[in-house]
Amino acid sequence: MLRLLVVLLGLAAGLPAAAAELIMFEAVGCPYCARWNREIAPIYPKTAEGKRAPLRRVDIAQPRPVDLAGIGNIVYTPTFVLVEDGKEIGRIVGYGGDEIFWSLLAELFAKLDRIKELRRATSLTPAG
Repeated sequence: MLRLLVVLLGLAAGLPAAAAELIMFEAVGCPYCARWNREIAPIYPKTAEGKRAPLRRVDIAQPRPVDLAGIGNIVYTPTFVLVEDGKEIGRIVGYGGDEIFWSLLAELFAKLDRIKELRRATSLTPAG
């Protein structure tokens, strides 16, 4: 309910709603998930990346949400999947520390930017 209100307020203010999400597939008892939760989780929502792709958590022991059914091969935790408009852009498997995480996440966002630019360029090409 709160998320819907935030989206509606953003639309009313003329701001685009967040189309991207960072899905964190995690498991109870996962030591690497716990480390990520200590080192990154408190700051992630405050970062530019967190604002661009809010974090969504999914417990791999629970049934997969219907909108994520197309994301397969989640074996290791944590696995972070950058999704935009329901499509997987890329993933980070595991957590090896904050520097590695931010570097790999930057690569995923660069890939997303390239995809968006390609879409933009393709839509500007005259049909003929």
